[in-house]
Amino acid sequence: MTPPVNKTVLCLWYEHNAEEAAAFYARTFPGSSVGAVHRAPGDFPDGKEGDVLTVEFTVLGFRCIGLNGGPTFKHSEAFSFQVSTRDQEETDRYWNAIVGNGGQESQCGWCKDKWGISWQITPAALSDGMSDPDPAARKRVFAAMMEMRKIDIAAINAARKG
Repeated sequence: MTPPVNKTVLCLWYEHNAEEAAAFYARTFPGSSVGAVHRAPGDFPDGKEGDVLTVEFTVLGFRCIGLNGGPTFKHSEAFSFQVSTRDQEETDRYWNAIVGNGGQESQCGWCKDKWGISWQITPAALSDGMSDPDPAARKRVFAAMMEMRKIDIAAINAARKG
């Protein structure tokens, strides 16, 4: 039996720079690439004929389409990509790429890229600590995380141990 084909594609609204965002994601995350770029066949409210209208891309294996829809809608933390990382090096690499490319830090492992998309850079150590069978360990891990911007795995592990 053939497995079902995933028909889900996430559509992300950009003001006018979906192609730039897609290229950044492709450079930054493995399993990411830029596909077809579609140009507007005519003028539209926030663009002209020939402008990039949509960009097909993949982020960490997840299919997306970027729509250059103009300034009407903004991104919020109500949507985010959560990226699980193995170690501090990988955590730092993704965090620093996003923040260093015009993004901004937030709390508890969250940051925003320069296009307003929120990212949760989540080390496995944090996920493991938050699911520790010991409620006291979970509480310590949670308290440590609440004081962080980028997650510090050594500090999370120390909090888990007590």
